[in-house]
Amino acid sequence: MSRSTTPPAGELSDVALVRLVAEGDPRALEQLYDRYGRPAYALARRITGEGTFAEEVVQEVFFALWRDPAKYDPARGGFASWLLATTHHKSVDAVRREQALRKRRAQAAEEAEWFITAVADAPAVEDEVWVGLRGERVRTALRELPASQREALTLAYFGGYTQREIATLTDTPLGTVKTRMLAGMRRLRGLLDGAADSPEGSWR
Repeated sequence: MSRSTTPPAGELSDVALVRLVAEGDPRALEQLYDRYGRPAYALARRITGEGTFAEEVVQEVFFALWRDPAKYDPARGGFASWLLATTHHKSVDAVRREQALRKRRAQAAEEAEWFITAVADAPAVEDEVWVGLRGERVRTALRELPASQREALTLAYFGGYTQREIATLTDTPLGTVKTRMLAGMRRLRGLLDGAADSPEGSWR
């Protein structure tokens, strides 16, 4: 067998390593990460202010390089400068996304709270639990639900959000949102049925 003439990875230039990445060599990507992962993380941490976000940003940067090494053009400058510029850009994007998400969460929470305390009648929806029911009865029943179920139901039926949007707003897995809504509807149905049968008319 003939011996390989390729020098050890540690002796390769950044450009040579990027070329190997383009050929699908994961060891070349690892070598680039070993060289620049720490400074990229430090930059991302400074911009995002959180270690978790910084780690996600760095992973995204190197994953993007793995998917499309051609994004780096040696003719336009050194690899380190390109990598840190990319890290800066993605860090800023991450901060903006998080700020937007927190704003949506705050708005969703305000809408849910508004419904619980509002005087306006609840709009009718197709589900039999809601048809014919108005304002105070529903609000009173909702107060009896666990907070997580109440939040999901109010956002869905009175905030107009889809289950997927609720999952994003509350940072909750979609499957968990579906489970909470189903459990909440069952519990709400029981509460409202019990109120309708009550001789004391406590829901009025």
